[in-house]
Amino acid sequence: MRGAKRRHPVRRFIFRLCLLMLLAAAGVGAFFGVNGYRMYQDAVSRTSIEERVEEIRAKEDFTDFSEMSDFYIEAVISVEDHRFMSHPGIDPIAVVRAAWADIQAMAFVEGGSTITQQLAKNLLFTQEKRMVRKAAEVFAVFDMEKKYSKEEIFELYVNTANFGSGYEGIHAASTGYFGKLPAEVTDYEAAMLAGVPNAPSVYSPDISQELAARRVELVLQSMVRHHVITREEAEEVRSGGSVSCIYGVGASGRKQSETVVSGCFFGKKVTVNSNEKQINQNMVS
Repeated sequence: MRGAKRRHPVRRFIFRLCLLMLLAAAGVGAFFGVNGYRMYQDAVSRTSIEERVEEIRAKEDFTDFSEMSDFYIEAVISVEDHRFMSHPGIDPIAVVRAAWADIQAMAFVEGGSTITQQLAKNLLFTQEKRMVRKAAEVFAVFDMEKKYSKEEIFELYVNTANFGSGYEGIHAASTGYFGKLPAEVTDYEAAMLAGVPNAPSVYSPDISQELAARRVELVLQSMVRHHVITREEAEEVRSGGSVSCIYGVGASGRKQSETVVSGCFFGKKVTVNSNEKQINQNMVS
């Protein structure tokens, strides 16, 4: 009988290399998993998720899900996490896409965070981009998804989000920027509010009127892309919407004079080329 056929040395090398890579990946995953769990346990030992939730709900300006406009809710979900209502708190597709973007850039350029993950970060952790913190978020996310409904998670998120100019939460942002309750904003204003938390220091209307308006355009494009509204409806929001502007410098010392501008933003019509390179690539999900 002939001896067993030898495996080609190149194939043997590739097999061993792949095995080593899998073992390395498992080791790295175990490291971050263990340390992430410790970080999560440390955070909830100081203040539990339930306690933080009650603190937020006890605030005088807490806004319930039913007190927000439907357009605002749909705009936030579309631009932040369009699979929010169907995933279990973690979106594998967004995670893979974000990981690939980070590998290409050799830096944390895209987080792939769901609304639930962002809430976990707001409630328990810092805003610093760290792999251990991302792992800790996973444990917090699964805990929150078991205890709270999607509507509750959404309202907690927008009540803790940073809207720039010193505004924390949708009520402060809505009344501060537009002098209106969240349920009273126009669709254009709702789209603007939906876009600010992605980068408050960039998209706050007090920082850059033009960039805030361009962000609105990206929000509307996202809503069309995810079949939330039609192109015609998006055009109606652009051309027929109005923005109530309270001019000032933020949460402290804001002036109370108010003006209403139709079909434009802060009195300046902003034209956005739909083919123009997106200002912030990581808004696409």
